[in-house]
Amino acid sequence: MFQQAVFSDEVSQDLSRVIAVCKRFGLQGIEVRSVWGHKAPQDIPPADVRRMQTMLAEADLDVCSIAAPFFKCNMDSPEEIAQHHEILRKCGELAHAFGIRLVRGFTFWRKGAYNKQRILDLFQPVVKILEENDILLGIENEASTFIGTGSRLADFLEDLDSDNVAAIWDPCNVLYDADDPETPYPDGYEAIKPRIVHVHIKDSKPNAKGEQECCPIGEGDIDYDGQFAALFEDEYEGWISLETHWRPVALSKEQVDKPGGADYSSNAEQASTICLEKMQRIIGKVRAGR
Repeated sequence: MFQQAVFSDEVSQDLSRVIAVCKRFGLQGIEVRSVWGHKAPQDIPPADVRRMQTMLAEADLDVCSIAAPFFKCNMDSPEEIAQHHEILRKCGELAHAFGIRLVRGFTFWRKGAYNKQRILDLFQPVVKILEENDILLGIENEASTFIGTGSRLADFLEDLDSDNVAAIWDPCNVLYDADDPETPYPDGYEAIKPRIVHVHIKDSKPNAKGEQECCPIGEGDIDYDGQFAALFEDEYEGWISLETHWRPVALSKEQVDKPGGADYSSNAEQASTICLEKMQRIIGKVRAGR
């Protein structure tokens, strides 16, 4: 049975509010992104890391992943790449502080044509950092980066062939990839299934302009009945983590592509409460029907 978590800043910048929501819904942990106004996990100072450790231990909650922005950068900029190598190291240290190895990563902002070999080459120094620092990098399929679908991610990971790199599956992100159409479930999931170490949950549907926009879980285009049934059937024992992204007032594209901080967390608790209720209702229905 998988464990359930929520992104910290999808509830609040105040960790005590995040913990309260976790306890209300019986969640087992959180995914760390921004907290107490620190806009990214690599920016959390040691004193606040210790404060988090104490609060989470007292609440009997785990950290499941560090939601780093690693390689959400320009692949043509050696300076940015060097900065992101340091982000990876810092987020690896943060992961170890919470007793885990998993750090999230991406495959560069999508600018120009997809050149798999070039990205593979740029990942060779990354693999060395991961091995030297005992980090497990979970690559998330993300349409604003070069790899947005399960099939493309599976192909990339097969060629990269590293025990320190796996997949973070986000079915909703597939809906935003107009350049590489794929049905998230079952097609994308089946393609990436053997490499999944972590799952993100959100939902989306077209707005009045025909553009994809996040919405409450179960009200969008993802077949979550099927997706959760498959996770049960495949005996997935990792984490599912709610990354709500929906708000009563829609987020801007900039906020969706680069989430974090106080503005991002505005109205988040209400939205995530609604989504947790809907997500757990679907999970309960699917489980009862097995």
